[in-house]
Amino acid sequence: MELIKKIKQAEAAAQETVEQAKTRAVEIAEEARKQRAAAQAEAEQARRKAIDAAVAQAREQGQAEAAELKTQGETERQKLRQESESKIETAVETVVNYLKG
Repeated sequence: MELIKKIKQAEAAAQETVEQAKTRAVEIAEEARKQRAAAQAEAEQARRKAIDAAVAQAREQGQAEAAELKTQGETERQKLRQESESKIETAVETVVNYLKG
C-alpha cells in the first residue's frame, strides 16, 4: 500500500513539474515576444531618426546650394549688365553720330 501511495505522489509531483515547466515555457515565450517587440520598436525609432537626420542634412545642403547658385546668378547678372552697358553706350554714340551726320 505504501509503495502505491509513493508512486501516486511521485506521479503527482511529476505532473506538477510538467505543468510548471509548461507555465515557465509560456512565460519565456511571452518574454521573448516582448523583447522582440521592444527591439523592433527601437529599430523603427532608430530608422526614423536616421531618416530625419538625412532629410535635415539634405535640406541644409539644398539651402547651401541654392544660396551658392543665387550668388553665382547675381554675379553673372552683374557681369552681363556691365558688358551690355558698355555696348549700349557705344551703340547710343553710334546712333547719335549717325543722326548728327
